[in-house]
Amino acid sequence: MTLSDPVVIWAAIGLFLIVAEIILPGGIVILLGAACLVVSSLLWAGFVEGIAQSLTLWFITSIVLMLLFRGLTQKMIGGDAHVNNTDEAIDVYGQVAIVIETIGPGEHQGRINFQGSDWPAVADGTEIGVGESVRIICQQNIAYVVEPDTGEDAELKTETSE
Repeated sequence: MTLSDPVVIWAAIGLFLIVAEIILPGGIVILLGAACLVVSSLLWAGFVEGIAQSLTLWFITSIVLMLLFRGLTQKMIGGDAHVNNTDEAIDVYGQVAIVIETIGPGEHQGRINFQGSDWPAVADGTEIGVGESVRIICQQNIAYVVEPDTGEDAELKTETSE
């Protein structure tokens, strides 16, 4: 067997891909390398001849191995996983906004300016005038539910810093 022998080439590529899994974690590259080793062994046994049969066998073996063992290799090797916060309601709770259209009295909807955009807003039934600052309690459909900003958090921050 020489270095130009297809058996050696497929085996070398397979071993390279298996070792490359250390650098490229995720469980896919190791399966591609295992498929190369299968092709190499079937070439050596004489069941496969030529490049067309080798590539076809490699594609089919790669797909079968991925379908069968992807979950297992994912658990063993792991991979990159990052989950961001997808609940925007948590991000806006307690944020301060400015009233640009009077809110209330009662269920009368007004408007606030929050993060550079104008939003519809409702309150607890009290009237909140233009220019006042409000705290966002929650979001109800597209409108924010707000309450007058009493500035308690600002007072607490100054008391704890002293």
